[in-house]
Amino acid sequence: MIIVIKPGTSPQEIDRINQELSRPNLKTETSLGKHKVVIGLVGDTNELNPEQIQAISPCVENVLQIKQPFKRASLEFRHGEYSEVVVSTPNSEVAFGKNAPLVNVAGPCSVESEQMILDTAFQLKAAGAQFLRGGAYKPRTSPYDFQGHAELALEWLATARQETGLGIITEVMDAAELNAIAEVADVIQVGARNMQNFSLLKKVGAKGKPVLLKRGMSATIQEWLMAAEYILAAGNPNVILCERGIRTFDKQYTRNTFDISVIPVLRELTHLPIMLDPSHATGKSQYVASMALAAIAAGTDSLMIEVHPNPAKALSDGPQSLTPEQFYLLMEEMKVMAMAVGRSWKSASESMFCNLSHYQQYAAIA
Repeated sequence: MIIVIKPGTSPQEIDRINQELSRPNLKTETSLGKHKVVIGLVGDTNELNPEQIQAISPCVENVLQIKQPFKRASLEFRHGEYSEVVVSTPNSEVAFGKNAPLVNVAGPCSVESEQMILDTAFQLKAAGAQFLRGGAYKPRTSPYDFQGHAELALEWLATARQETGLGIITEVMDAAELNAIAEVADVIQVGARNMQNFSLLKKVGAKGKPVLLKRGMSATIQEWLMAAEYILAAGNPNVILCERGIRTFDKQYTRNTFDISVIPVLRELTHLPIMLDPSHATGKSQYVASMALAAIAAGTDSLMIEVHPNPAKALSDGPQSLTPEQFYLLMEEMKVMAMAVGRSWKSASESMFCNLSHYQQYAAIA
């Protein structure tokens, strides 16, 4: 249930209304939007009478029941207003959201060495990315595949963050690693395999850092949003949803099926920001550019692109990785597409390299 407060209501009156609504089996959450103040009631609201709540204060504009099972994640919870997740990086604050500039995240599947991640980070910044993604702990189908450099990789990511000013996104696999990851990461990623690890979701939510929640490879949209609800219910409002492809019957030509239709569906269901990952979705580098452009046209808030300095020698996910030069060219195309659909664009380093020749000169040195 949500209580919409009239514009101009004093903070003191909002506090008084919260106190009036207080019940042992209910939790009140106040959401301060750009145009509305909304108080959410989470818990057993079946016995509450909307007319009695309306009578609590003349400043109550409306009382509405939330029909969706995902209460906090529901668009109704914010009375139709989309939220922004603002992440503080070393150089600036970056907002993820429907009304914010497109956010670009890029990097290798795994952090393979300090020099590799530093060189890649500088190249990605030169191309305009705002966040570096890289796995320190890697979930792999086979126990014999490369599992990541763990704590050492976190140190290398911290160095890349300090040297480039890029924000860091890296995945948590186990609650035992959470504190170490939270020291380095600006956004903590929960991967597709852990989307329904509810114990981990609760702990990540309680940590307070922004969370990137990837859709499970066989998860329905409702299951995905209910997973987000676990993080939100733990007290963390800063959740970004990431579509990374779902498993269907055709595995011959693409790694997964890229569900771009999820963008308009989520816009009707949730206020949370949306990211799309065409690299994991397609599994093949030659399809990444067209799917990235399609995602922008469909209205994504952010993109995650896998980039490796030498994909043929990558320790994981080489076939789906772009080279830094390919990523630079894709970013130029993405900027044009964003402008075509009216999406604002903000580069991490608009003036660091102004043309391809400068970029190639840097890449040769690196």
